[in-house]
Amino acid sequence: MLKRPRFYAVTVLAVAGLAAAGCSSSSSSSTGSTAASTTSPSASSSVNLSSVTLNIGDQKGTGAEAVLTAAGLLSTLPFHVTWSDFTSGPPMLEAMASRAVDIGGVGDAPPVFAASGGEQVEIVGARETNGDQDAVVVPKNSPITSISQLKGQKIAYGSGSSANYNLLTVLTKAGLTTKDVTLVNLQPAEALAAFTSGDVAAWDIWPPYVQQVVAQDGARVVATGSAYGSPYSFEVASKAAVANPDKAAAIKIYLATLDKAYTWAAAHPSAWAAAWGKAAGLPGSIMDVAAKTDATTPIAITSTTVSSEQNLVNQFFAAGLIPNKVNISSYITSEFNSTVGG
Repeated sequence: MLKRPRFYAVTVLAVAGLAAAGCSSSSSSSTGSTAASTTSPSASSSVNLSSVTLNIGDQKGTGAEAVLTAAGLLSTLPFHVTWSDFTSGPPMLEAMASRAVDIGGVGDAPPVFAASGGEQVEIVGARETNGDQDAVVVPKNSPITSISQLKGQKIAYGSGSSANYNLLTVLTKAGLTTKDVTLVNLQPAEALAAFTSGDVAAWDIWPPYVQQVVAQDGARVVATGSAYGSPYSFEVASKAAVANPDKAAAIKIYLATLDKAYTWAAAHPSAWAAAWGKAAGLPGSIMDVAAKTDATTPIAITSTTVSSEQNLVNQFFAAGLIPNKVNISSYITSEFNSTVGG
């Protein structure tokens, strides 16, 4: 985990004013000491945001810092920010459970594994995708052309990641179970090395890694699309941060700003691809495809969202992949829904 401390100058920025502001390729901020004040979604008291530090988790597959920068919105955050880089969602939520991270973006499965393990985290925001994000890829010279041919083979994936659920649904639809294959739990960098060296027969992974191995290594996609996985990704916060009026107020502004940034990215895929590529260290030709594939739409958390996540809980538990069949609604809140559409 790499930490990058940042301080964004305090501006007089209420949530309502933030929601009304339009996206811009540049932003201005005040270096004065005037404190921003807003109302916490968890409490009615005013909060001096200049004294708040929000610890945000980030990862190559989401690029929250990069998308905020590209949209010209990063410097508008009226509180201190510390960014921490993670290889995937599960280790981020582990850090969140220990209160080292307050909030971060993950796929559909990490909150389920965290909740089943008793970690004190909560889904506070949601985005909907087109369902083409995660994919099962095989090396270019592989004789495998269908998922059924993976029986008895080694498949790289990240335990507890969105790829975990994508792979579970992929195998199920092919009439296989996780016991019919050898699951090799690897973080993306290690999985990439195993995949390119031929140590595994397939890899279930998300953008931009899918596009990277297809473009650079000639990998072939054998399963992707809305028939697999779920259409949601999430912003997850520690329950301690949500219960803290100061942190909750900062989270509310962060979510509103991030939603605007992702909306901007969907409308400006080329500009976003360039910025994301710079952050990820990948060429524009790869990132142009990844940005279009990975486009997400901020949505409010509803009963549909909760039901979808509960379905993940049920399937993971039935497959013996999580220890407890929890009620996921206890790990989801809709109190930040007002940030959507600002």
